[in-house]
Amino acid sequence: MRRLPPLNSLRAFEAAARWLSFANAAEELFVTPAAVSQQIRQLEDYLGITLFHRMTRSVRLTEEAKAVLPLMTEGFDKLAEAVNRLVQEEETGLLTVSTAPTFAAKWLLQRLPDFSDRYPDIDLRLHSSRVPGEFEQDGIDISIRLSTGDYPRLHSARVFGEEFSPVCSPSLLAGANPLRTPKDLKNHHLLHVDWGDLNIPLPDWRMWTKMARVEDIDLDHGPHFTVESMAIDAAINGNGVALVSHHAAAGDLQVGRLVRPFELALQADFSYWLVCPLEYLRRAKVKAFCDWLLDEAAKDTMDESSKKLSH
Repeated sequence: MRRLPPLNSLRAFEAAARWLSFANAAEELFVTPAAVSQQIRQLEDYLGITLFHRMTRSVRLTEEAKAVLPLMTEGFDKLAEAVNRLVQEEETGLLTVSTAPTFAAKWLLQRLPDFSDRYPDIDLRLHSSRVPGEFEQDGIDISIRLSTGDYPRLHSARVFGEEFSPVCSPSLLAGANPLRTPKDLKNHHLLHVDWGDLNIPLPDWRMWTKMARVEDIDLDHGPHFTVESMAIDAAINGNGVALVSHHAAAGDLQVGRLVRPFELALQADFSYWLVCPLEYLRRAKVKAFCDWLLDEAAKDTMDESSKKLSH
């Protein structure tokens, strides 16, 4: 246990001792000279020693005060350095973002170099899991999740909504059983995504085939994947047709690894949401990432809208 006098009294003494002036110390500390004098009196009473020789128009340090002043100044310098480090860690340093695996692998990763170029002092750590991490317990700064956006007592911002369409390898458009109409799905494996317990209506083949008015297809047969990106990779490999989100498949569609055999899309009742505790937004690095992510999502949404208009 450290036996220390009140911090304000120590600050008043250190400033007055450096300046050899109660008035200059008061100006530095934004108080009155009388307040500085009172704090020093309290410190002298606490310690039981005299720190200043008080003269009519000046003050002079006692020998005891002269001996401890360098240590006192060094102590306050170290304390200021520690506080500055804490502030810098709030503004820069490690930033932990929790995301769903597919959002990270298929959308976020390709955009992260831009964030790193803009904010070289922020070191990003991705916490990718189907189960959202706990902010305080797991050290999570920001979470990005599929949901309906119901986050009481948290800051939340909609990143973008989702649509779901069938995708497959271009090779399935040719061959013995080419995919030309939704009815042709009966000749191919359906790839399923098991979304887990999200407590929201989840897109599946039963919904899509009902909308497409297709019957006589075994909707329960075919491989199941617990991560959407795995179903996408299986589709790229020609293992079947996957029903996946537009944003997740966008990169592979753009370079031709995947195609959409049918334009019919399911509109999801949920979106990707960016979430964090309200007080975290005061951290410069958290706000920087949130602003950057929402800006990237807005660009992406505009690009998607332009493509739809051009078609």
